[in-house]
Amino acid sequence: MNEQILAAVSEYGAPALFGIVTIAAIGVPLPITLLLVVVGSMASQGAVNPWWAIGAAGAGSILGDQTGYAIGRWGGTAAVTRLSTLFGKHAGLEGMEAKAKAWGGPGIFVTRWPLSPLGPWINLASGTAGYPWPRFLFWDALGEMTGTVVYVCLGWFFSDRVMALDGALGDMTWAVAALLAAVILGYQLVAHIRRARAA
Repeated sequence: MNEQILAAVSEYGAPALFGIVTIAAIGVPLPITLLLVVVGSMASQGAVNPWWAIGAAGAGSILGDQTGYAIGRWGGTAAVTRLSTLFGKHAGLEGMEAKAKAWGGPGIFVTRWPLSPLGPWINLASGTAGYPWPRFLFWDALGEMTGTVVYVCLGWFFSDRVMALDGALGDMTWAVAALLAAVILGYQLVAHIRRARAA
C-alpha cells in the first residue's frame, strides 16, 4: 500500500496528497508521517512544490479532523461505534472523552503530530464530549500545520536518510507517549495526596 500511496502522490501531486491525508485524519490507518517525510525528500529534489505540499497536507488533515469532530458531535456514540467497527478498532470512547476533557487544547495539539495515532479518536471524543468547536478548530489547525511543516522539513533536510528518520520518529512517538503518561500519572498522584491531606 505504501508504494501505491507514493505513486499516487508522485503522479497526481497535491490533490492526491490532500485526499490521502484527509482520509487518514478521519481514521483510516495510513502511514502519513512517512508520507510527509517522503514528500519533503521529493521536494528537496524538485519533484514537488514544498509550499503546495504543505498547504495540501495541512488542509487535508484539518478537513479530516473536522469531519471526525462533526461525526462525534452530531452522530453521537452510535456513529462513533459504527465508524470504529468499520476500521476494525475499538474506540474506547469513554476513556477518550475523559482524555479529551482532561487534556483540553494542548491535548488536541499533541495528538496532531507527536501522538498522531490518537488523533482520530480524540477528534471523535471531542465531538461527543461537546468540546467547543472554535477552540477545537484553533488547536487542531495549529497542531496540524506545525506537524506538517516539521515532517516535510525533516524530509527535506534528511532526504538521504528517509527510512532511518521514519524509524526514529516512531521511537519518538512512544517516548512522547510515555512522558505524557508519566506527567498525567504524576499530576493525579499529587492531586490524590493533596485530597488525602485535606480530608
